[in-house]
Amino acid sequence: MSRRSAQLERNTKETSIAAKLDIDGTGTSDISTGIGFLDHLFEAFVKHSRIDLSLSCTGDLRVDDHHTAEDCGIVVGQVLDKALGDRSGIRRFGYAYAPLDESLARAVIDISGRPFSAVNLELRREKLGDLACENIAHVLSSLAIAARITLHVDQLKGENDHHRAEAAFKAVALALRDAVSPSGTQDVPSTKGVIEGSTR
Repeated sequence: MSRRSAQLERNTKETSIAAKLDIDGTGTSDISTGIGFLDHLFEAFVKHSRIDLSLSCTGDLRVDDHHTAEDCGIVVGQVLDKALGDRSGIRRFGYAYAPLDESLARAVIDISGRPFSAVNLELRREKLGDLACENIAHVLSSLAIAARITLHVDQLKGENDHHRAEAAFKAVALALRDAVSPSGTQDVPSTKGVIEGSTR
C-alpha cells in the first residue's frame, strides 16, 4: 500500500484553512484553529487515530465560532477523503468504545463513499471554553460528510461535558484507525468493485 497523504487549502470570506494529513502517521499534530477547545479535540483525534495532521485556520471569530468549527470539520474531511484515494486495501469498517472517567462513547464508521452522520452527544453546557457545545457534534458531522463516510456516534453515559466530548472524539479516532488499516489485500472492499463516488 502506497503512502496515503494529502494536503489542501480552502479560502472563503469566513475562513482561511490549510491542512496536511498523513493516514500512515504516528499521531503527530500541529493544530491552530483559533479555538482552544477545538484544538484540544482535534489533538485527541489525531493522537488516537495515529494519523498526522497539520491544521491552521484564520476565521471570523468576531462573529462567533460556528464558521471556524464547521469549516475545520469540512477541511479535515476533505483532506482525509483525498488521502484515501480509491480506498482499496482497507478494512473499511471500524468501531470503538472510548471511556474518559465516568463518560463512555461509541463510534461506528463505514468508509463507504456514502456521506451520512448521526451524532448524539447529549451535551448540557452552552460552551466548553470558546466552543459552543452545539458545534461539537457539528464538527464530527461536517467531517463525515466531507470525507464521504458513514459515521454513528453515541454518548452512552457520562456527567462531565468535557469528558463526554473528548470521549466521543477519541472513539471516532479509534474507529477510524481500525477502518483505514490494511486488509491484507489490494481489493476495493465492496461487492460493487468500487466505493461509491470514488474519484481516483
